[in-house]
Amino acid sequence: MSNTNTFQIIAGEHRGRKFSFPDAQGLRPTPGKVRETLFNWIQFETHNKTYLDLFSGSGALSFEALSRGAKQVVSVEKDLKAFQSLEKNRKLLKSDKIHLFNQDALKFLDQKSDETFDFIFLDPPFHQNILPKALKALSKGNFVAPNSKIYIESEVEMLESEVAEFFSQKIKISKQKHSGQVHYCLIEIL
Repeated sequence: MSNTNTFQIIAGEHRGRKFSFPDAQGLRPTPGKVRETLFNWIQFETHNKTYLDLFSGSGALSFEALSRGAKQVVSVEKDLKAFQSLEKNRKLLKSDKIHLFNQDALKFLDQKSDETFDFIFLDPPFHQNILPKALKALSKGNFVAPNSKIYIESEVEMLESEVAEFFSQKIKISKQKHSGQVHYCLIEIL
């Protein structure tokens, strides 16, 4: 593990807390600047909400949501080393509000959900055509409801018309930016 594999919580109960994570293929932690922008977008809606963090990786988004008062965070990570690191970091926080699954995110989404989530973080590995499959599975599996929000990181700009194809509900892209090679947006289920 290199000493650059760390991230710091930006705000909330665990503000300033640093976490480390291992090297893993395709792991790209959400940069602090992008995380800050995302949580600025949703800052008045984060408390006591439920989160699903697919392709959790370093856990930066999960732990930031937890720090900002999440009611529950479900984190899904396939890579065993990354998952073990998530487990270690969860234990450091002594939190029972974060539930970790060492599982492929698409297989996780294949199981129909009995509960919808307020926020879904969707940051799959780039250049593997996973995003369309994940969006389709989210819609089909009962993970979203009216007022759910989906945060997406992608190697390409998201178009509302393309995302809308996957949902029976109406959607809108309420915010969108890019930083370097990363495009990111917030989608609202209407």
